[in-house]
Amino acid sequence: MRIAYLECFSGISGDMFLGALLDAGVPPEIFTRTVEALGVDARLEISRVDRSGISATKLDVIAAGEKELPREEFWEGAVSNQQSALSPARPSTVEHSHDHGPSSSDTHSHSHRHEHSHGDGESHGHSHEHSHDHGHSDDHADSHSHTPPGAAMPHEHGQSHSHSHSHRGLKEIRQIIQAASISESAKNRAVKIFEALGAAEAKVHNTDIEKIHFHEVGAIDAIVDIVCASVGAEALGVEEWVCSPLNVGGGTVVCAHGAFPIPAPATLELLKNAPVYSGEIQKELVTPTGAAIVSVLASRFSQFPTMKTEKIGYGAGTRNFKNSPNVLRLTVGETTAAQHESPFPVEEITVLEANVDDMTPQVFGYVMEQALQSGALDAFGTPVQMKKSRPGMLLTVLCHTEDSQRLTKFILSETTTLGVRMRRENRAALTRRHVSVSTKWGEVRMKLANLNGSISNYAPEYEDCRQIAKEKKVPLKTVMQEAIKVYLENTNG
Repeated sequence: MRIAYLECFSGISGDMFLGALLDAGVPPEIFTRTVEALGVDARLEISRVDRSGISATKLDVIAAGEKELPREEFWEGAVSNQQSALSPARPSTVEHSHDHGPSSSDTHSHSHRHEHSHGDGESHGHSHEHSHDHGHSDDHADSHSHTPPGAAMPHEHGQSHSHSHSHRGLKEIRQIIQAASISESAKNRAVKIFEALGAAEAKVHNTDIEKIHFHEVGAIDAIVDIVCASVGAEALGVEEWVCSPLNVGGGTVVCAHGAFPIPAPATLELLKNAPVYSGEIQKELVTPTGAAIVSVLASRFSQFPTMKTEKIGYGAGTRNFKNSPNVLRLTVGETTAAQHESPFPVEEITVLEANVDDMTPQVFGYVMEQALQSGALDAFGTPVQMKKSRPGMLLTVLCHTEDSQRLTKFILSETTTLGVRMRRENRAALTRRHVSVSTKWGEVRMKLANLNGSISNYAPEYEDCRQIAKEKKVPLKTVMQEAIKVYLENTNG
């Protein structure tokens, strides 16, 4: 099976993903035709750059004649420009309001062009043309908040104004995508990415997704990023996308609500159930758009999968960090025949081990019981001969990788060991389900294992049988035998 693996050791943004696709062999003409098909005021610039010694492809979206800026550079410029435009007595703010006195009849207009960039050079520009015609007999004030990157806000006005915006709602974005001359599957995938981002923003702002006006993603360059990402992913011709744990960066980012810890709220919402971490770089590394692309494309998250490598691509971010290549690596290849033909699911787990020779058997049993209740997949002990010829026990705990740190802390806290070994392994597990059977003493659940569509193993649940044996004063083995008998009678008719 042909797969693609994304290594997000320096995060991911829309432009980094497109650069990696180009570097891995997607023809640039595909992106050029896609931009033309969208019918938006944009063009692409593709260049070869160096990021801490790594040669990578850099793609920039030129929207309305302007090139994107990193987010913090945009905000520094926005605040600086606003401070220079305000008198010393007025506070600096990105939000502005218009106050009109009694019996005013004013007509005024103003326009703004904001270029927003997220993290690694993903920018979103939007312009506002406001025309207000007022004739009021009492005071009123209306406020328009120009939202920075990383935020999509409900766009509602209590007054009657005429607005012409280049930022758009989800309905308008769907229309643009559906009108483009690209494949239906690419259209559907692009819409799904926008809807994922819109749903995250709507949850963050506690509103309906259709009320969201995408100040970040509705700008021209974001539409280009997401639609080209969908078209390029299809052109790569892979059957599965796999993603590494994501380095989200660190520090704070400025948004409409002030300084906020990284990752931004929408980014974190989009990365639910994905393994994330923060490294040494204290910048925003995963943008909302990058997170949305991963949330839709990636079927699973893991370390580098076993594959025969065919193509490798590097997509560059805008910043050039010292001693840390700011790139997204994309590897395309074929999985082994054994993986492809496996009749059962294979998952990656973490194995935790600790040798113990000075702990009582009562505590050892308690630790295994609590480990299972704390989310371990399995826990068991093995007698071992330790140094100085002392008999001891090897405690082994199997768990999902995301639970390994928590269970390691549990083992160190609850046992007398001074260290825990950990390693990652692949585990093949049959699909399991339960059915209930009615015995003469009560209900018993039967655990069934499935292999190639057929039941390969079946067994009564021990706890159910134990409870019945205890309450009905019946031998445990008799209850278990009866449960199996009833199950086979029901199965064979």
